Amino acid sequence: MTAAKQIHLTVNGVASEALVEPRLLLVDFLRGELGLAGTHVGCEHGVCGACTVLMDGETVRSCLVLAVQADGAELMTVEGLDRDGELHPIQEAFQEEHALQCGFCTPGFLMTVYELLANSPDPSEEEIMDVLGGQICRCTGYQPILAAVRLAATRLREAKATGTT
Repeated sequence: MTAAKQIHLTVNGVASEALVEPRLLLVDFLRGELGLAGTHVGCEHGVCGACTVLMDGETVRSCLVLAVQADGAELMTVEGLDRDGELHPIQEAFQEEHALQCGFCTPGFLMTVYELLANSPDPSEEEIMDVLGGQICRCTGYQPILAAVRLAATRLREAKATGTT
């Protein structure tokens, strides 16, 4: 039996530490230990993208990462998008464009789009489709999701230009 390991990490701006089993998946740590149920467990093989979170600014499939691998990392989950109860512009765009139905895949899409727009504020259609190709949605048909990404990109660029971000 392997001994539990102490980890220290920051999740959505809050410092956390915990004693975890070495084989505990990050998704299970986030949901079970921290109560952050917005990160969904889908396929458990890294295929669907429902468990996508940001680790040190890059998207990872939290079903493929061990909690001990996140020691010292800065994580952002879907719960970290809103500020003081206000939706993030990406969330607003998804809502306005009806880019969700059952909502199961939505947290993964939101985190993926967040990283995309942080790195490419004016992404091409090809960039958007390439990034979203790693996320699976069984409900929407993807067109509303594409429209939401375009709308969010436009709004984030406008906010940056006017200094309202």
